[in-house]
Amino acid sequence: MLAASPQIPPRPVPKPLAPAAAGPAPGQIRVLIADDSAVVRGLVARWIGEAGFNVVGTASNGRIALEMMARLDPDVVLLDIDMPELDGTEALPRMLAASPSLQVVMMSTLTTRNADISLKCLALGAVDYLAKPESNRGVTTSDAFRAELIERVRLFGAVRARGRRPAPLSAPASTPAAEAAIAPAPAASRLSAPFTLRPKARPAGLPKVLLIGSSTGGPRAVGEVLEKIGAPTLRRLPVLIVQHMPPIFTAVFAEHMGSRVGLPAGEGKADEPLLPGRIYVAPGGRHMGLVAGHGREPVIRLDDGPPVNFCRPAVDVLFKDAAAIFGSATVSVILTGMGSDGTHGCRALVDAGGPVLAQDEATSTVWGMPGSVAKAGLAQAVLPLPEIGPALRSLITGQPA
Repeated sequence: MLAASPQIPPRPVPKPLAPAAAGPAPGQIRVLIADDSAVVRGLVARWIGEAGFNVVGTASNGRIALEMMARLDPDVVLLDIDMPELDGTEALPRMLAASPSLQVVMMSTLTTRNADISLKCLALGAVDYLAKPESNRGVTTSDAFRAELIERVRLFGAVRARGRRPAPLSAPASTPAAEAAIAPAPAASRLSAPFTLRPKARPAGLPKVLLIGSSTGGPRAVGEVLEKIGAPTLRRLPVLIVQHMPPIFTAVFAEHMGSRVGLPAGEGKADEPLLPGRIYVAPGGRHMGLVAGHGREPVIRLDDGPPVNFCRPAVDVLFKDAAAIFGSATVSVILTGMGSDGTHGCRALVDAGGPVLAQDEATSTVWGMPGSVAKAGLAQAVLPLPEIGPALRSLITGQPA
């Protein structure tokens, strides 16, 4: 449901990945659109059709969408949150119960409430979310929203059409349907790509900061990693996260991460000191880095500079600053995400002597960011998501996993 309010720019769209183009032809990807706005339904259907995808139907509410699913068998559903009769949050678990491999992308305007709901839907099996402009005119004129929409349909439609589903990224599935929706794909269908591991770093002491970079699929992955590291270990050092998200979403994401592990968390603020046991999330729409000097401890810096790797916030900005300030006293991980953001920052960390881990392809929603790091030979380990938390805990404590 669209309401007039000030425009907030959507999250940047990373450059499309060349490997993803090697999937099925666009016309083979079947898309169902569920939104209560006739304007949105019409525009989105036209855009997707012009991009060559097969729009098999549109629905004004979740009830109609469910009825259409049974006969249309879509690969991707674009699901609005606010709809009459049956809204997106109610329709989602029923859709996944009926079609566990269905790729559902939530759509909502940028409000705190919708950000909270969208993140909860990701935990229940939705693969991603799209932030809609806040007015009909905004939807009509937003090239960024259109580009992001088409990229998500291409990406997740190819996943469904290949019969490949990402392995589970988090535990909080509350129903058998939700658990089935994020079940791992058969091993034979998983992709693989060559890479070379870097020799394990030998830092002089225990790390002083934990760095995490992620994008598509990241909210669930980050939560699982933090949970498996555990609050006792996380209290030893500050945790800095760059998750590609629009404004408003990052504040809610920080709250979700903090509540999941029982630690204080929030968006990073300019000149904020780094405290052990606190989680700092880069605010949407701004780069988050670090600055130190004149005898003072490192503090957070924020800037509104141009996008880096098509992203703002960018992982590279934070990682390069951390490499310059902390050197080998860092530990870092790149999780699931589109594009290559983080590769240059990881190179700076490796050159400074810090260890870098990357998520493997089989458990990544998109093996863009971690794959780029792995194929550049910068990761000392490329691990399935369930093994990353214990590996980081071992690096932070100096004890075996």
